[in-house]
Amino acid sequence: MADVEVLINREPQSRNNQDLRGRERCIYLATPKTCKSNWLTAVGPKLVWGNQEMMWPLSNGALNAEPTVRLSQLSTPKKDFRNPGDGKKHIHVYSCGRNSVILEVSPLAMRSNGSERLTNLSQFKKLPVAYREDRAKHAFSCGRESPIWSVSNAARQAAEKEHLEMLARSKTPHRDYLPAREIETTVGAAAKRAVASARLETLANPKARSQGPFRDSIWPVSSSVMKASISPRQLELSKPKSLVDGYLPARSIAWEVKRSAKRAITTSRTTELARPIMRDTMHHLQFNPDAFVVSEAAKRGRCPPRVEELANPIQR
Repeated sequence: MADVEVLINREPQSRNNQDLRGRERCIYLATPKTCKSNWLTAVGPKLVWGNQEMMWPLSNGALNAEPTVRLSQLSTPKKDFRNPGDGKKHIHVYSCGRNSVILEVSPLAMRSNGSERLTNLSQFKKLPVAYREDRAKHAFSCGRESPIWSVSNAARQAAEKEHLEMLARSKTPHRDYLPAREIETTVGAAAKRAVASARLETLANPKARSQGPFRDSIWPVSSSVMKASISPRQLELSKPKSLVDGYLPARSIAWEVKRSAKRAITTSRTTELARPIMRDTMHHLQFNPDAFVVSEAAKRGRCPPRVEELANPIQR
């Protein structure tokens, strides 16, 4: 057992997942993650899970303080109703082969006679008259056999048929089925004594890569290159792309106003067009003090017979 603990707690040498195989990989995955926080940079006190220590030490004032009535009420533990000695009702006992009562029945209740209504309600549901039982009832019980029906002696002594034997056979695998190949392949003795050829040795060698030093990003330029002159074609290709004819750069957001524009005087037509339209408000337009005043001519007027006819209500 000690060897197993040493293997589990052992830290693997390489922490790269690609380098671990087999048992080393399992040990690496089974190792719990360690805390990367430092005690200098950690926030708050160091806490250990599972102990009864306080996060911060309590002051003398807090230890000597008297709790209020509300705190005493909240600190009272919840009563345990599972204890039968506290005078409470017994808990329902779920068990097999033992009684499972919810509460005890008093002797007076056991000697009393039920009313007619209770006797009627306590009767179990009866089967219909036309019901005929065709097989034995399934016995639901614990620790006892529960056959659905019994097999007769004639059925037990009956001869087996060829079709029944064929149906009773288990399903066989396919004729082309091949079992799973073993993971470990046995290496033959001839393969163990074989000598690799020169070509295999060449292919088995790892790819050679230069270890440096590599060329610096800045290297000296020879004097002949520095004295060389470029051709007209190279000079033409080195010219940057020019702008198209008629190109105007983007206008700035803020520009200066000319002095002539500042001294300009608007014409009478421009002043007239710049003047805002003044409209009367709806309060002034809808206000009519003589709206409900009846004129003298209307007071002396006589309505024609047609108007009187239209003014009469419709008789329904």
